[in-house]
Amino acid sequence: LEFVKKCLIDAKFVEPQEIKAMEKVIRKEVQLAVVEAKKGSRPNPETDLLKHVYAADTSTFPGNQEYPPFIRMPDFAKSFTAPKN
Repeated sequence: LEFVKKCLIDAKFVEPQEIKAMEKVIRKEVQLAVVEAKKGSRPNPETDLLKHVYAADTSTFPGNQEYPPFIRMPDFAKSFTAPKN
């Protein structure tokens, strides 16, 4: 991140004060997110582990639980194609 900040300042895309202001906003947002996350309950591994792994949030898009047609593994030989329904 320091390299990116330096490049942005050197290229005169932003002033150092602007970056400091952005960092302050980001830090506050992260702190609020951490507090909110700590308020919540821990996920249940039996019911939540595979929830929304291959799909968008189903509360927003009901029925969107499709698996991708092909899953590429690091070792190509272990890759697999989803079964056809």
